[in-house]
Amino acid sequence: MEALLVSTGVVALAEIGDKTQLLAFILAARFKKPLPIIAGILCATVINHSLAGALGAWITSIVSPEIMRWVLGASFLGMAIWTMIPDKIEDEETLIANKLGVFGATFITFFLAEMGDKTQIATVALAAHYTSAFMVVVGTTIGMLLADVPAVFAGDKLASKIPMPLVHSIAAGIFALLGLATLLGAGSKFGF
Repeated sequence: MEALLVSTGVVALAEIGDKTQLLAFILAARFKKPLPIIAGILCATVINHSLAGALGAWITSIVSPEIMRWVLGASFLGMAIWTMIPDKIEDEETLIANKLGVFGATFITFFLAEMGDKTQIATVALAAHYTSAFMVVVGTTIGMLLADVPAVFAGDKLASKIPMPLVHSIAAGIFALLGLATLLGAGSKFGF
């Protein structure tokens, strides 16, 4: 249950102001069809985060527990720093939307935007940290939806009212705490 709750919270906070949330705003403003957009976000996130969770679980099977502790601790601290850097949406990621339907455009642009994104890397690290990659993937997917679904419905009105620096600071603080706790051996109960 801890894996689910931590994964949900961390990704929900990290996703606020992220390029995929900005993409959700853009798609919602362009298409004005929230259900296919939300379905595209869900499908792209499940596939992307499942791959990331599988990678995280695989890494734990080939790396020694002591090395894993240091890698994960450093990864979480790196995520804390990365979270403080605001994302910008790239124009080519939205060009696909003109050629496909609403669901297809959302699915492809979200999947591509998440490749190597901080929430995907966080999913890898969280799956490596916790024993249940499945619960991490469920949590990170819920976190993604918690941040992006309101963006689809509320658009720019919501974005202007959210104190982005505060949200990014909270998410960075959580990543930093996870990193420090891992480096100090809090993960020993998980076998590393």
